[in-house]
Amino acid sequence: MTQTVQQTQRLDGTVDLPADKSIAHRTALLAALADGASEIRNYPASADPQSTLACLRQLGIEIREKHGILHVEGKGLHGWLPPDAPLDCGNSGTAMRLLAGLLAGQPFDSVLTGDASLSSRPMGRIADPLREMGAVINLEDGHAPIRITGGQALHGIEYALPVPSAQVKSCVLLAGLFAEGETTVIETLPSRDHTERMLGLDVFQMGDARHLTVQQGRSIEARTWTVPRDFSAAAFFLVAGSIVPEGEVFLPGVGLNPSRSALLDVLRAMGADITIEFEREEGGEPLADLTVRPAPLHGVTVDGLLIPNLIDEIPVLAVAAACAEGRTEIRDAAELRVKETDRIAAMEQNLRALGAEVEAFEDGLAITGGTALKGTTVDAFDDHRIAMAMGVAGLVAEGTTTITGADCATVSFPHFWEALEALATS
Repeated sequence: MTQTVQQTQRLDGTVDLPADKSIAHRTALLAALADGASEIRNYPASADPQSTLACLRQLGIEIREKHGILHVEGKGLHGWLPPDAPLDCGNSGTAMRLLAGLLAGQPFDSVLTGDASLSSRPMGRIADPLREMGAVINLEDGHAPIRITGGQALHGIEYALPVPSAQVKSCVLLAGLFAEGETTVIETLPSRDHTERMLGLDVFQMGDARHLTVQQGRSIEARTWTVPRDFSAAAFFLVAGSIVPEGEVFLPGVGLNPSRSALLDVLRAMGADITIEFEREEGGEPLADLTVRPAPLHGVTVDGLLIPNLIDEIPVLAVAAACAEGRTEIRDAAELRVKETDRIAAMEQNLRALGAEVEAFEDGLAITGGTALKGTTVDAFDDHRIAMAMGVAGLVAEGTTTITGADCATVSFPHFWEALEALATS
């Protein structure tokens, strides 16, 4: 699909954001592990979380939807059934990596597959600690399909994360539910903390490191989960509302988990006018209503501890940087090279095509703003975040911006293009 975006002078309205994918995956998995029936409210219709549901159904979990609420019949830690075919995770690295941890301790064999993009992403980072725990995992040149031999006796380990990764951390902790003794993950750079929040794990800070420990057989209670609206989806409209000259954009019920929302602090440091109201908590996760208005932005340096907490928002942050006065430098983000596409290379190519001044590094980008962008044809690179970031850039680029492969936005935000158009024409 090819999408065109016209330059606009004004954005106005309220955005119906999709639910948070990261939290949704975990609610579905924990509900399937619980003893008894759980409900999940506001579960997203986007492709990635639906892939998790499809895999769970293959594993014998009954899932039905009624009046917009998912009803999940949990079967406990040991009630899953052998799948009759490979488990297709689609484009979702979260589904694949978290399921790998849970399947490593099952008594049956399983295979995890994905689309071409997911099959190019590194899986050795989860296979290594799972093998340390006693799992038998086979990859193809370090990638999916992941073949897991069931019936292995896992044992707890102490694992220091070599790079900050919520998916690797979660994979090991979930495998720890099936491992003899205790499993401890140590992280020196904090990453998204949804899994430890939702499991109710104690977190011990020792020096610069966080220690998270799970015991074998930890019981998962059936409950009602409410999935907040996705901060990563909100990020596109926080930037759009900041750089388009006029208007006001309202974003209700956005998840503001501090391990996810660093972009909010960065944008405000750049000069963004973002109001936070009606702060509350649901299901252990903080959320609030956000209002963004246009404001002149200036360049900043983004690196170190900030990066894990805004890694997915860097493509749209790069768009904000291209519209800001001065230089923005983003470093310590080499993880972007191994996402759905090489996001550093993709943003460098696309922003240069629009006329921005961009320098790429192995671990990030430097962007000097202040140059007027000009509409042209850019590529989504089969990456939903690149597609949507280019849509935001198109709002301020002179003339028309054409995004090829724009339909990949449905992976995380099925109605993104309609929402963008509604704001621009309201």
